[in-house]
Amino acid sequence: MAKDVSDNDNDMNTDDNKPHELLTHPAYEELLQKLDEAEQKSNEHWERVLRMQAESENALRRSERDVANAHKYALERFAAELLPIIDSLELCISTAPKDAKKEASAVIEGVNLTLKMFYAVLDKFGIKQVNPVDQPFDPEHQQAISMLYDADAAPGTVLSVMQKGYTLNNRLLRPALVIVSKSEK
Repeated sequence: MAKDVSDNDNDMNTDDNKPHELLTHPAYEELLQKLDEAEQKSNEHWERVLRMQAESENALRRSERDVANAHKYALERFAAELLPIIDSLELCISTAPKDAKKEASAVIEGVNLTLKMFYAVLDKFGIKQVNPVDQPFDPEHQQAISMLYDADAAPGTVLSVMQKGYTLNNRLLRPALVIVSKSEK
């Protein structure tokens, strides 16, 4: 039996040399190089797949946002076309004589009711009026057409509104045309 053990030891020694010989064999080194190249290509492809997936997700989010904005602001042009009509109705009411005859007062009342209906519809669709009388001037929502000195008002305060402004879902449709107070100098 002892001989069998020594035979196994000799076999082991030759086996130990074989793996070392295989590791330095040119075919093995070539296979390692090809494996490294394949891993590198695999990593490059994986990174490309990840980038493409991220681009796809970003495009989907962009298109969802665009569709949401299209729905949210679809009324913008239509509402902008209605604003002069509302201005005309307001002008009609503000310039109507107070001592109008009975027939004229019925027409003025009808115009007033029509204007209230317009306001209700505008509010229903997210269109808000910008009427900043006695408020600080805000260049984001107002356009100053004149400046006047007023001892009773702080400089930069809106004294009067020549034309009301409007926003659609907090986006400016039309700025309010205002007269702003200025300092004495």
